[in-house]
Amino acid sequence: MEILDNHRLTGARWAPSPHHDARPGGSGVELAVVHCVSLPEGVYGTGAPERLFLGTLDGGEHSSFADLDGMEVAPHLLIDREGEIVQFVAFDRRAWHAGVSSWRGRAGCNAFSVGIELEGCVADGYDARQYESLRRVLVTLVRHYAGLSVERIVGHAEIAPGRKLDPGPAFDWSGLLRNVTADVAACGLDQQPLIGT
Repeated sequence: MEILDNHRLTGARWAPSPHHDARPGGSGVELAVVHCVSLPEGVYGTGAPERLFLGTLDGGEHSSFADLDGMEVAPHLLIDREGEIVQFVAFDRRAWHAGVSSWRGRAGCNAFSVGIELEGCVADGYDARQYESLRRVLVTLVRHYAGLSVERIVGHAEIAPGRKLDPGPAFDWSGLLRNVTADVAACGLDQQPLIGT
């Protein structure tokens, strides 16, 4: 898995979303934010999250979609339950994924982050194939972007406390960060593990 000169990930299906703009003031990738999404909530394999991110979701498809009409939102990546990866926005662009957010006193996390949605919900666990794909993505991002490190991998709940809960209590942060740290170290990059975040 590699990141090409156009800031696209090899091994990911490219599905360009209109929901992005330029990163302001020369901001780079300094944070990776893990989210979860399912539409309807807790129902998987519907294709609705992808349609939402592409701006083609019909709010009439399901009663729970009514407030999503016209919503302009997209992560950089979506990892489905089988571990397949879809990329909606190139990593050098600001994807509209985090909303009102702050990390270490710095507001507007979209400006300096990569957003990664896992197909899931806060009440459920995640598939091993999703963890494997997420691990590979995160290691690739840390290797490619000098401003990103293992300690800068966070959940949406961490940057929007009280507003967001994802990826939820069932998410295995310890296992993920331990594996990412080991893989990054094997690449010759000096990273300290941040376990239990």
